[in-house]
Amino acid sequence: MCEYAPGSAAALPGGIGISLLTVYDIEAPDGLVGGAPHVHLACSEGYYVVAGSGAVQTLNPKGFAETPLQVGTVVWFDPGTIHRLVNGGGLKILALMSNSGLPEAGDAVLTLPPEHLTDRETYLNATTLTGEGEVRTLSAMARRDLAVEGFAVLRESFDANGPSGLDDFYAAAVRIVQPQLADWRKRWEQGARRLADETGAALDALEAGTAPHLQTAELHQLPAPTELGRHGMCGRLDIYDITS
Repeated sequence: MCEYAPGSAAALPGGIGISLLTVYDIEAPDGLVGGAPHVHLACSEGYYVVAGSGAVQTLNPKGFAETPLQVGTVVWFDPGTIHRLVNGGGLKILALMSNSGLPEAGDAVLTLPPEHLTDRETYLNATTLTGEGEVRTLSAMARRDLAVEGFAVLRESFDANGPSGLDDFYAAAVRIVQPQLADWRKRWEQGARRLADETGAALDALEAGTAPHLQTAELHQLPAPTELGRHGMCGRLDIYDITS
């Protein structure tokens, strides 16, 4: 993701974050190739497919769906939508996240089996990646496989109980992220909310027949990713860090 540092004057339009995502091409135990199912608690997410093909599986209170992805496809979904990327071959995505800074600060909970969601420490023990290089890839795949196992449990629970079948997972996810909320609020206030307030101030000025914000206009540039190939939940991420 493109990270926003509290107190920084620069930010991408609307306070969004971006990253280039190369979806994992390693098969999971259920025979599908791709990333780890997870949910965001406060941020929406969008995909623009730049290469390859595949699908995104989603599960929310309206049910399960599988949406095909091909070059040029744009999809997005709200917080609370559990999602899993399936790689049909060479799938590469420009991922857009609302509230840049919040996703990087942990606004994502993997769909682990219930025994790994009992408390924050247990969850982190199961999801923190270890090692470097191939060892780290193996750690990421072990984490992915646990999430796939838990995702299957959630789909069965939804089939049996409808939307209430997701309640326990949502409640566990909220408990896991609660210690981070003060930091998230600060990032939101100094990121996406600040930019929205600046737009409001610009509209006020324009209505008054003035435009002082035009005098401070500049061009901003990120000529290349600041980090290549970071192991993410869905694949390898090329990171654009606006603070670098």
